[in-house]
Formats: sequence, structure tokens, C-alpha cells
Amino acid sequence: MQQSIRLSLTLTGAAALTLASIPQVNGKPAEVAQGTADDLGVMSINFKDVVKPQIGFQGALQGAGTPNQAGIGGFLPLVVGDNSVFFADVEANLNFADFNYYSSINNTTVAGTTISTSSRLGYRWLNGDQSWMFGINGGYDTRPMATGYADTGVDVSGKQTVFFQQAAFDLEAVNAAWALNAYGLIPTGTTEYTLNNRYKGGALDTYGLDVGYSITPDWNLSVGYYYQNGDLNTADGSGVKGRLAYAINNDLTIGTNISYDDAFDTRLSANIKWRFNTNGMNREKQKKAWEKPVIKAALESVKNRNVRVHDKERHPLDPERLPGM
Repeated sequence: MQQSIRLSLTLTGAAALTLASIPQVNGKPAEVAQGTADDLGVMSINFKDVVKPQIGFQGALQGAGTPNQAGIGGFLPLVVGDNSVFFADVEANLNFADFNYYSSINNTTVAGTTISTSSRLGYRWLNGDQSWMFGINGGYDTRPMATGYADTGVDVSGKQTVFFQQAAFDLEAVNAAWALNAYGLIPTGTTEYTLNNRYKGGALDTYGLDVGYSITPDWNLSVGYYYQNGDLNTADGSGVKGRLAYAINNDLTIGTNISYDDAFDTRLSANIKWRFNTNGMNREKQKKAWEKPVIKAALESVKNRNVRVHDKERHPLDPERLPGM
């Protein structure tokens, strides 16, 4: 690291001496040294030209408290300024059954098929030289959840379909190399239900911070910390997660995810997202915009929007809380 710093300082010094030694033929050194904004690539992107609706598909394999799912979604600019956008971001997903004898919520398997939704309103803006993008958003998510057999080998009866919901918020900061994302998922309404004659299930409060790093323009690595707790008191505690994503092109991204906490142990999953803009923007203009990470980040879908659920074995004296109660 120190060698890299010394090398950078040496190259910078050499470059400065070289520039200083160039004869000033036309008497306008300021223009030669500084150039125009377009020459330097600063402020050369017209934000209003590239902030357009993005519509497409997404899918994910089950993770820690989250289902196998696939659906449609869209980033919808509502008000676009010179360096800012007020937007809506919406998704609707089909939730499918868990893998065979592998519960996503701990003991009870999730059955198919239900439809979950996620809605966000947010505001994103760039700083003066378009080197940073900042954002804030909040919204509401729903998750009906059908339940099936237990992966513990225990026979269960009285399988229920239950309904969870949550409020959510998200804070973002992105530059050319780094991305910071702080979020909170807060269950509302009825947060725990009887799933069957043996198990109860509850939605989890989750608060986390993700830190991403752009390895190359196409590869992105992120690590995160989260804290979760719920009314059932069996999943409370901290966890860590990681993600490696690859942008196949400007529209299509795939990723692998890993997480660990005491409630779910190690969970591996994968996801895919395809978004395309709906106004036929010139591909060269889009490519130029996507070369600036902050522009691309300003149009990305909001992250961390699943309602996370965990279950535990019922105590014989626990009161039943069935859907609608």
C-alpha cells in the first residue's frame, strides 16, 4: 500500500514537472491545463437525458427467511431535476415453494404460490461534480405466505396461509469505487401467527449496513452486517452477509449471496435482475451514462425489500393466532 502511495506521488510529481516545462506558446495556459468539462468528462452527462423509466424482471432463490421468487418491477422517475430525481420503485413477485425438505424459515417449509409486493418512494441526488450520489427512500412491503410440511420430519396438520407486512427505509451513498447502504425493515400489523399445529412464525425486524466495492466496472463485491429480532425471540442476534455481482451488460445483472447468523446458520442464494429503459434511449448515450457509477446507481432498484420470517416450535399453552385474528 505504501509503495503504491509513493509510486503515485512520484508519478504525480513527474507529471507536474513535465507540464511546467512545456512552452506556453499561445499565452493561455489556463485553458490548456484545465480544458473544458467535456474534455475532462466532468458534468458531461445530462442527468435529465438518462433518468428514464426502467422496467424489467427479477428473480431470486430462497435465503435466510426469504422465498424462491420471480416477478416484475420498475424504477419510475416522477420529478427529474438537473441533478436529482424523485422516484417510485415497485415490485410484484410470485413466491414459490421451498426446495425439497429445506425450509427457508427454519422448520416449516413455505408452499407455493403467493404474490408479494414492494413499494418505495425516494429521492436521489448528485453532488456538484457528479462524483457522489446520495439517496433516501421508504415504503411498504407485503408477503402472504402459504405453509407446507415440516422439514424436521415431524407430521403437521392445520397448515395456514398467513399475511405479513412491513415498513422500510433505506439510505444510500455511492461514488466511483464505494457504495454504502443503511436500511431498516420493520414489521407492522400482526407480526406472528400459528402456522400449523406444531410451529409459529414471525416477521423479523432487520437493521443493517452494506458496504460495496467496485472491483471492475462489471464486478461488484459487498459485505454487510445486520441485526434481527422478532416477537418469537428465537432469531434475535447479529449476522453477516456477502455478495458478488456481475453485470453481464448495462441491463442484466446476476449475483451470488451468502449470509450467516445463529438463527438460519449459513445460507447461500442467487439472484438475477433485468431492467431496460422504456423510451428507446440511444445505446451510445446510455453506455456513456453507465460508465459513471453514480449515474447507474441513481437508476438502480432499491435493495433489501423482502419480509423476512422465522419460525419456532409452539408451546402447548401458546394461544393460537390464526389469519384474521
